Amino acid sequence: MYKPLPDSVTIKESLIQGLGIFATERIPDNTLIGRIHVPNEKEENSYFRTPLGGFGNHSDDPNCTKLVMEDESWWIVTIRNIEKGEEITWRYTLYLVEKNNGV
Repeated sequence: MYKPLPDSVTIKESLIQGLGIFATERIPDNTLIGRIHVPNEKEENSYFRTPLGGFGNHSDDPNCTKLVMEDESWWIVTIRNIEKGEEITWRYTLYLVEKNNGV
């Protein structure tokens, strides 16, 4: 069954901008949360943005970072513990993306 969001997150109103992604439970450091962009040549910029990617907000002090996997899809992974109710954020940039390091 397709699930647009992992069980550990939900979408709700954000103090940063519009709607955001929030933890529904404590998420430990170094947890792969989900895919935010999928390669697709038919899409603008050759990527399809997932619901997780579409509702994520930028932060200069993020709690996640982006990884590029072998199939060139972009995922987010926690860079510290995220507490229940906390907004999940990452830096918006097309240039600062980590390569998969075996997470």
